[in-house]
Amino acid sequence: MMVEKRGLGRGLSALLGDVDEAKVVAGAAVEEVSGVREIPIELIHRNEHQPRWVFSEAEVEELAASIREKGVLQPILVRPAPGLPGEWEIVAGERRWRASQKAGLRAMPVLVRELDDVQVLEIGVIENVQRANLNPIEEAAAYQQLIEKFNRTQDEVASSIGKSRSHVANTLRLMNLPEQVRTHVLEGRLSAGHARAILTADDPVALAEQIIAKGLSVREAESLARGGAPAAPRQKTGGKAVVKDTDTQALEVDLSDALGLDVEVLDKGGVGELRIKYATLEQLDELCRRLTARV
Repeated sequence: MMVEKRGLGRGLSALLGDVDEAKVVAGAAVEEVSGVREIPIELIHRNEHQPRWVFSEAEVEELAASIREKGVLQPILVRPAPGLPGEWEIVAGERRWRASQKAGLRAMPVLVRELDDVQVLEIGVIENVQRANLNPIEEAAAYQQLIEKFNRTQDEVASSIGKSRSHVANTLRLMNLPEQVRTHVLEGRLSAGHARAILTADDPVALAEQIIAKGLSVREAESLARGGAPAAPRQKTGGKAVVKDTDTQALEVDLSDALGLDVEVLDKGGVGELRIKYATLEQLDELCRRLTARV
């Protein structure tokens, strides 16, 4: 069956109906919000194919505490559960659903929409990517599913989720990593920058283990992947090599991990330069997208 290819780049507001969060509190004034209803929690089910696989127990517990005090401030988005008449499947808001269960709620506010499978997957990707909740491996797997299951091109995926094509392409490359390395990224032991650095290495699994064991930066991982040894970060000042202080080195590592690029901080008495090195135009494009993205 042909699936109509619709762009969702405008975000979730059109599907959510621009619901006023202040009026949507569990057990209070839910009826005032058009299209929102309360549904017993036992009739709501998670979507087994949703993009996000990992939920922080600490985050869920923190949200549960907030729900106990203030209720659910925003309804979750659901659709009629396929094959389960009178029941509902989560499209967006699983963390709120999990937290509501922990908080002991018997029912929660939902917004019901008739959505097909491709819309459900796209909305799940958009919600999590916009809120920076998806792990890079979860994001890559979701893009792959859109392409393979729903016959989307990379350009169409990029358009629907509001990302650049190069971002989609670079993220998809992570799926070429061995399963052991993908697991390290999924569980937070490696960043996406580390994973990309060793993507084309002869033995990425061994390199991943070495990077984790030694706590190497992305730049050091790139050096290892090229067959060299990681060099100690140094700063040139007037022809004299100076070893950078620990704080500067830590800052370089944090920025490198966040951007997936080689970052160098040149500081002298609080004045200096921040250098970000890229190897391809795709990396530059992704960097520009991040720097110009609206908060």
